[in-house]
Amino acid sequence: MDNLKQQTVKSVAWSAVDRFASQGIQFVMSIIIARLLLPSDYGLIAMLSIFLAVAQTFVDSGFGSALIQKKDRTETDYSTAFYFNFGVAVVVYLILFETAPAIAAFYNQQQLVLVTRVVGLTLIINSLGLVQWAKLSISLDFKKLAIASVVAVTTSGLLGVWMAYRGYGVWSLVAQTLLNNLINMFMMWMLSKWHPLLVFSKDSFKTLFSFGSKLLFSSLLHTIYTNLYTLVIGKKFTSSELGFYNRSSTIALFTSNNISAVIVRAIYPIQCRMQDDDEQLKHYFFKYLKLACYIIFPITIGLCALAEPLVLLVLKEQWLLAVPLLQILCIAYMWNPVMMMNSSILNVKGRSDYFFQAEVIKKVTAIIILIVSIPFGVKIMCVGLVLYSFADICIITLFTKKLMGLRLSAQIKEIYPIILLSASMGILVYGSTLLFTRPVFQLVVGMIVGVVYFFSISKLAKFSEFDFLLSLVNKKKKFSDIW
Repeated sequence: MDNLKQQTVKSVAWSAVDRFASQGIQFVMSIIIARLLLPSDYGLIAMLSIFLAVAQTFVDSGFGSALIQKKDRTETDYSTAFYFNFGVAVVVYLILFETAPAIAAFYNQQQLVLVTRVVGLTLIINSLGLVQWAKLSISLDFKKLAIASVVAVTTSGLLGVWMAYRGYGVWSLVAQTLLNNLINMFMMWMLSKWHPLLVFSKDSFKTLFSFGSKLLFSSLLHTIYTNLYTLVIGKKFTSSELGFYNRSSTIALFTSNNISAVIVRAIYPIQCRMQDDDEQLKHYFFKYLKLACYIIFPITIGLCALAEPLVLLVLKEQWLLAVPLLQILCIAYMWNPVMMMNSSILNVKGRSDYFFQAEVIKKVTAIIILIVSIPFGVKIMCVGLVLYSFADICIITLFTKKLMGLRLSAQIKEIYPIILLSASMGILVYGSTLLFTRPVFQLVVGMIVGVVYFFSISKLAKFSEFDFLLSLVNKKKKFSDIW
């Protein structure tokens, strides 16, 4: 059991380095670029997000998760997945290339024809590294994944900043994206030291596709819905408004999505190893859920409270209209760990059919909310995302309850103290900003007040998650003494 805990800690730690070192650098670079570009430049590239995201979903087709979930995977399985991913990528890119004029006409932005055809090359580039990524994930070698991500993001980010400074506009973002994916793919090949065999097995394909296809359709639904807001805002409103939404969404998602993804990605291979032991799986599900919420809730609520001074200091006054959108989206996305960890359990147990059924119900609900909110503007559309978050949790837990008895009431009971602590901290932080007029003082004082209050109450109330995080620093204590 101690070995499992050590594996979990090591996996989460390196997964966190991978995600946050790369995403952190990317985030800083994007902030610098945002100060050099106009909101409309970001809006222009955001218009393509739904088409690229849907295309990438087809390229992966759930084969990466299928390889990780499969117990008796072989070299033939890996090679079959590699050639399938590459073949689909080529076909999808050709379709995107031919439909580029139609996409540009849809948005009435002729510049998008060339932009679409160039940035679409990332689909082929990404396909060449998907299996290598899966192999490194299976072996829990997140250290190598971290190295690849950091090198790629840093190099491409510097290019993006230089091009933005030189006045290349939207092409700064295009070049940054292409170089990032290209370097990351080459690093995957170098660090994984895996090369495909000259073999493609129909049996392997059938096995992987039977699991991956359900994830494909589920991911397709989720991807279309997630990017549907960008599509609608880009079509119904101005490119500047889309730029405000895009930056707000990126900032709000940075913490919740990244930390959730770090934990889910790191523990997924470990949970797959215990997939036949429901009691052990259930025990650690609650441990991981509480830890994720303990980290994400206070940061997200703190970001909501400090949104205005943060935007003024980091993005300047030209982005001030993004503040209310950012605050609403922080509340919407803070629930990501609950949604993602429940969804992950279904895949761990091999019930991708449940996962697909849940996605269908959730997305029907989500689209209804979106359609109703469109006439009221972008702000109300963001409020609709808050409503969808709660609907998502209610729906997905119906399936985890059916599969493993993971009731929503039991999950709320586990994280309820964390919700109360984070909410009270947010109120206190916002109150502290009212004492000052200069954004720099509001931000600094607010952060100090929030951190001191949150950890002080955590220690007094004896939150086990606080002790666990403290144990990562205090190496004299054993993980088994805390968890």
